[in-house]
Amino acid sequence: MNAPPQSQRVWDLPTRLFHWSLVVLIGLQYATGEFHFLDMDWHFRFGYATLVLIAFRVLWGFFGSQTSRFADFVRGPGAVWRYLRESMSAHVPTRIGHNPLGGWSVLALLACVAVQAISGLFASDDIDTDGPLVAHVSGKTVKLMTRVHHWNENLLLVLIGLHIVAVLLYLLLKHDNLITPMFTGAKRVGAMRDLRFASSWLALVLVALCAALVATLVWWAA
Repeated sequence: MNAPPQSQRVWDLPTRLFHWSLVVLIGLQYATGEFHFLDMDWHFRFGYATLVLIAFRVLWGFFGSQTSRFADFVRGPGAVWRYLRESMSAHVPTRIGHNPLGGWSVLALLACVAVQAISGLFASDDIDTDGPLVAHVSGKTVKLMTRVHHWNENLLLVLIGLHIVAVLLYLLLKHDNLITPMFTGAKRVGAMRDLRFASSWLALVLVALCAALVATLVWWAA
């Protein structure tokens, strides 16, 4: 007889704030870049903030809470394949944290956002908008990074779309709500796990460090 589902804390506050802050920043950058929602100066400011978030999330993947660490959810091809086979059965146990397939989707999204933010530093529209590092590289590099910035934008939109579809399919087909826990931090699970959570003060220190590094880069470029 299976134990009744219980509510367990799964996601810490820094991870949840990172997730929704990144959602807002990506939306603002897209609206600014494509629809001129705000001045392009704001597009760059949002990009700097995105760099801070990505740098923080990489560090938090090594020093953060257990469910946020890469070691907790990044698995090899064998584990991904076993998970896919399990997913075909009628009764798939609810997982705490990212599943093996979801772990790789997290890495793909982080990498894609990082490429977008970094390439934007070197991109130019050849009219009146240049990234802060354009003057420090060759014209060939600027052209390459500008192409990467445009092409990677489409790839990022595809990955975001797949992420949203996957979350909705889990909710509708498997009755596994992945959305609410990213707001509340808690999830109803069949079997509890003894999880370790890092201090929010550590997260604050890491964010401050990342912000200082990005600010120094921008200052140097100017």
